[in-house]
Amino acid sequence: MIRRPKPTDSEADLLEEQERFLASGTPSTVNVVRRPDKRSGDTNGAQGDQRDVVTIQDLPDELPTLTPAPPKKSRLKVDRVRFEDEDPEERLDRHDTHISAVLSKIIERDTSTTPVSLPAFTGLAFPKVLHRPEMESMVPAAGEKRSIFARQIAAQRIKEGNTPLYFAPESRGQTSGPKVLNLSPESTMEMDQPPSRLDRFSAMAGPRLVSGQGLGGSDSTVEMLKIHQENQAKLQAMSNGEILEEQKRLLGQLDPRFVDFVRSRKAQGALASAPQPSTSRDERLGEQRLQETVMIGAKKPEQNPLEVEMEREEDEDEPTPQPPMKEEDLPVKPQKEWVHMDKLEPEKLEWIRDLPAPRRKGTKQAMLARFDFAGTLIPPTEDLPTHLGLHHHGEEPELAGYSLQELFLLSRSQVIQQRRLALNTLAHVLTKARAGEFAAALRGSVVSTLLDAGLLFLLRFSLDDNVEGVVSAAVHALRALLVSSDDEDCLDSTLSWFRGLASFPLLPTAQEEEDEEDEGLPEVMRETAQEKEEKKTDHDVARNDVVKGLLRMKLLPRLRYILEVIRPSPRVVQDVLGVLIRIARHSSSAATQVLDCPRLMETVMSEFLPCSWTVPASPTLQSTYGLPVANAMKLLRVLATTGRHACARLLNSLGARERLSRLLAPEPSELLLEPEEALRVSIEAYRLWAVAASYGQACNLYMDLYPILVRVLQSAHRPWRPSEPLLPLELHRLQALLTLLTQVTHTAGCHQELQAGLVSSQGDECPPPPPVTWGHVTGLQPTVLGLLKGCVRTLGEPVQRESTLRLVPAYLVYMGAFYSQLSIQSSFNPVECLQELEMLTSEVLLPLLSHEAVHSLINNLKCSSAVCNPQSCCPAPETIPSLPGLHCAGWTSAGGLPGPNSPFPLITSLCYLLDTLTSIHRGLVRKFSSLLLFEAVLGYLRGCGQAKPTLSHWVLRHEHHLLYLLLRLACRLVPTDPEVAKHAALFHHVSLVMLPWLLPGSEYLAHELMATMVFNKDFIPEGQIGGPEAAEMSELRVQERSSPPLQTLGPLLREACVQLPSVRGCYLSHLAHMEPSVLSSRDFHLGRTPWLNTQLLPELSGPFLPSDWPFLPLVSLYERAGAPDGGGLQVESLPAGAVQSVTHCLQWLLLLEVWREDALRVVLPVAKLARLACIFLCSSDLFMEMPVQRLTWALFRLLTRPSQLEALDLNSPPTGLASFNDLYSALVGQFEAVSFGDPLFGCVILLPLQRRFSVTMRLTLFGEHVGLLRSLGVTLEQLAVPMERFTSPPEDSLPLLRLYFRALVTGTLRLCWCPVLYVVALSHLNTFIFSQDAASQVQSTSQAQGVDQQVETARRSLLRKTHYLTDEVHTHSPSPWVFHLSTAPDSFPTDFLSSCHSSSPLTSVLSYLGVEEPPAAV
Repeated sequence: MIRRPKPTDSEADLLEEQERFLASGTPSTVNVVRRPDKRSGDTNGAQGDQRDVVTIQDLPDELPTLTPAPPKKSRLKVDRVRFEDEDPEERLDRHDTHISAVLSKIIERDTSTTPVSLPAFTGLAFPKVLHRPEMESMVPAAGEKRSIFARQIAAQRIKEGNTPLYFAPESRGQTSGPKVLNLSPESTMEMDQPPSRLDRFSAMAGPRLVSGQGLGGSDSTVEMLKIHQENQAKLQAMSNGEILEEQKRLLGQLDPRFVDFVRSRKAQGALASAPQPSTSRDERLGEQRLQETVMIGAKKPEQNPLEVEMEREEDEDEPTPQPPMKEEDLPVKPQKEWVHMDKLEPEKLEWIRDLPAPRRKGTKQAMLARFDFAGTLIPPTEDLPTHLGLHHHGEEPELAGYSLQELFLLSRSQVIQQRRLALNTLAHVLTKARAGEFAAALRGSVVSTLLDAGLLFLLRFSLDDNVEGVVSAAVHALRALLVSSDDEDCLDSTLSWFRGLASFPLLPTAQEEEDEEDEGLPEVMRETAQEKEEKKTDHDVARNDVVKGLLRMKLLPRLRYILEVIRPSPRVVQDVLGVLIRIARHSSSAATQVLDCPRLMETVMSEFLPCSWTVPASPTLQSTYGLPVANAMKLLRVLATTGRHACARLLNSLGARERLSRLLAPEPSELLLEPEEALRVSIEAYRLWAVAASYGQACNLYMDLYPILVRVLQSAHRPWRPSEPLLPLELHRLQALLTLLTQVTHTAGCHQELQAGLVSSQGDECPPPPPVTWGHVTGLQPTVLGLLKGCVRTLGEPVQRESTLRLVPAYLVYMGAFYSQLSIQSSFNPVECLQELEMLTSEVLLPLLSHEAVHSLINNLKCSSAVCNPQSCCPAPETIPSLPGLHCAGWTSAGGLPGPNSPFPLITSLCYLLDTLTSIHRGLVRKFSSLLLFEAVLGYLRGCGQAKPTLSHWVLRHEHHLLYLLLRLACRLVPTDPEVAKHAALFHHVSLVMLPWLLPGSEYLAHELMATMVFNKDFIPEGQIGGPEAAEMSELRVQERSSPPLQTLGPLLREACVQLPSVRGCYLSHLAHMEPSVLSSRDFHLGRTPWLNTQLLPELSGPFLPSDWPFLPLVSLYERAGAPDGGGLQVESLPAGAVQSVTHCLQWLLLLEVWREDALRVVLPVAKLARLACIFLCSSDLFMEMPVQRLTWALFRLLTRPSQLEALDLNSPPTGLASFNDLYSALVGQFEAVSFGDPLFGCVILLPLQRRFSVTMRLTLFGEHVGLLRSLGVTLEQLAVPMERFTSPPEDSLPLLRLYFRALVTGTLRLCWCPVLYVVALSHLNTFIFSQDAASQVQSTSQAQGVDQQVETARRSLLRKTHYLTDEVHTHSPSPWVFHLSTAPDSFPTDFLSSCHSSSPLTSVLSYLGVEEPPAAV
């Protein structure tokens, strides 16, 4: 075997291998053939051509597939011309582009006629160096891109006369116009004089694309010119239309890439040979028009999804095209000495023109939104001057401003200033978008669009930039994205309200993700939530939660680096602190990450909360480093809100305790800071201390700074001038101080209880008693009481009224906290305390209640309410699920619940103090009845009873406090005051509708309402003498007929009123699983600070009680007993007391349905029916218990009232169920198993079979459970639903009609067994078979659907079967239903009925329908 040559073989080795190969006689794989010359007609081979042709035989026939992509289809194949006499083999060879067609015939290039130019001999040792001045004379032709060296060589060859052939046309300066092949049909038609352009071909010395190189023989140039002249002659003989047609055909057949190549060669040649000065203006305009035609025909780029569309108007007039720039139009003439300025570039010079005016608009059309550098939306019709810098080289240069896509592109620029400008503009756009300024002008959400486009990653990458300016702009944009100033202002303004220290975490709503991989696996093998979270990418995490995504991308270490190493400007420091505050508000876990970030909090404490600092040298603040910053103290306060352990870390490990002493001991004017910043630092220090005191911490500072606190408190006596610029901050400082004193008072009130618990605990875990005792706080009460009296006196002064109304709520809350803790102290003196309360009532509270300023606030309750005005709680237009907010845009400046003029803080704190006083001195209760009898208060309560608020808004928590305190006051006044008792039903109704509104953290309020008011018979005046009887008479008037077995409502309602205490115990026991939440909420609302773990409320995912809470015992029993096994359990398996629990639940439901129907309007009738169905599914005979059956009959009759039946919609699934059909299938199976023909259960089965409901349930009963028809013995008298709802309109389901017919034929459905469905089936079959109107109606409908033949066939089939059975009846009389069916044609026309007198109805029907009568015997 011959081996392959190796790179290391020498020439001798190769010759030796060649000799060995020749000696072996092995045939060669390469054959040498002689190719004939086709031009000379030689078919036997070219004798004079000595070129070698190499043929390779072993190449594959098909090209191997490199990619799995589908084969490409030629869109030009259908346009190719085929001739009948053309040889297919030649056509294949001609169009074959396979590798074998190229490599199988390798022809040696003929170089015999190619001139060879030898270098000229010279006497110089080295070539002459080219100098630039010598090359300036060698100006290349326009459009020719040749280097200086190439131009020098060409000039030398021309000088020597050795110019190669392919340089000849260009060197001679011949001009040539555009060839027909290079022009599209559209562009050719737009020329002014097409024939004149064809004349140029006669002046051409040769073709531009073909050079003649490679042709054999010495006359290759002559042959090339001969072919060119023949082509010119053919073109001259053709008409204009023939040329265009041939051009169109060629363009359709040729490869587009080849066409582009030809046009590029033509363009190069035209530029090289065009005479610059002599070109006429008309020709230039024609060329310009050609270029415009090509540009207009080009495909427009698709719109980027990043862009936000803006409403604009469609263009009326297109802009007039301008001629291209010429050298004469240039403001500065280029000189030869200028580098790279020797060639005119019109496309670049277009940018020095004046911009066209914005186009006029006519109709509505969407366009891209454009913004200026301040983030303001620019209208498309506004013509802004160019010196603003808003015009750029974009797709629409006449429009000023930047789109979002262009800003994203600019933010990735290599120019630092452009990156910074883009990020700053994005920050301004985000700020205005979150404020809602673009809601009316833009279509879509700006924030959502930016986040989807990757804004979060862009900002995170920009934070890693090594340029401080870019980092500062990125921090500013990040703050604009995360932080809402309105939200922060609202939270700060409500901090001094009743229970205002607590706040909800700003967490996105949790979305349950179904994991298909975990389906069917045991619980121990399933992935935990943490494992699933770790598997997610940063993009997936950020898409669901922006803050969590930023934490995942290591934002905190980068912010620490910015603060510690870069040390940016004061504005950037404020932005970083604002971002950290927003992250801390996200959740307790996010706050923990902020505390755990290495050196982050240490940097904040040392740089922005130092214990000592110097006065800044310059009046303008250049750096905040080394100075106290208010936002840094606010960050500590927000972190402390997340839990007592975080607060302890701040106080003890990070040195926040020392900072509090250092910043609060001197006056704000002595802090060597700007007055405004000094006040802000003092305010935030008091607030941080108040949060720490709410956990029972930092109370030793109270004893150390007690003189300072009293001095600040006494300073509130001075009159306030509204013109003072720092008045709002001074008021906030006093409010923060009073909030601190309130929390310290609560902590001191728990000292005695904790001390006693520590003694009796005997080693058990018990919180240690705080260092502050009750004796430490008793001295503050007289001072605060004196200040409160002074505020009441100054309410009459218009100048002082506004500032006084802001301070009074904080005073009232402190007084309420003081007296609530005083009553549980061992030093409590009842007599002295009662006298003091009477004095407080007569001197402070009653004058305050009767003041016109308070009346004005009370009158504004309803208009400021978030419950009565749910539109005020609507989410902002730029709210996105992954970045939730508080939706407080505009509330700080406008009206609303948390606004500056809101009546809620004063009325709520007043009610809190009244509740505390009346719990100690019950004789004072009736003195405050005027508050509840205010017409504005009653109107506000009526509005709340009819409202449907947004149930998940954070601000509703403050309004719930006011409603709860008003109801608490009513609970004490109704038994004692007859005037207030007249409105007992209103108060009870408000308490019922309020229960499913309460948000997480208010579990104690719900428990108190249930324990004291909801089940209190004093608030159900209808249950007194004559009330049940009146309800029974009213129900009898509503019902058209009553069922004899049903019990009347009177005795049932009377018994339910008697059992109200037991009913209350039943519901409280079913809410026992919420005991930990109730205890935690109790500690918070009662001020038990040592037991409080966090001021962060549970996640705001909605109310903690379901809207159908009255059905809770039924649902709970079903889940425990009936749900796992699908019902049918024995009564012994029911939990103990189940019958009594169900009875109490039904009694309460009956009472609500009769007297408080509006309170249950949020529960749909279909949901009520589904909940009542639990009675039949949770056990085998629970529904047969007499108390249960009596109450269920009564509720079923109420549920089937005409108004309820109209509202019953079984097509919409009830809450907690996928569909009602599934529930009905379970009910039918349970009835078939355990009902024993119970009429009540039967009525429940029949109710969903009404004609207007889904046919699926009727098919389920007659198809799968037809056996229960024998036990479904509900009579027409027992059925509480009108029969017309089952029989009208006529049935149009052919499968169901066949099932009706089969049930009647087989005897499964009989009148004695199931009278209701017997009548229903008979009615529908009679209508379908014998009724002409129904038949025509069904036929017309079916014809529209294309199934009329099927309907008609079914009718004839049923009619024929009926005739057979009729004859069988006459013979054997087995089926009496056939008589009912065949003798009841009550819907036929008059002429048809008159012809039926002498014959049987069935015979007449058959003859009328054209069906032959079958024989008598079948």
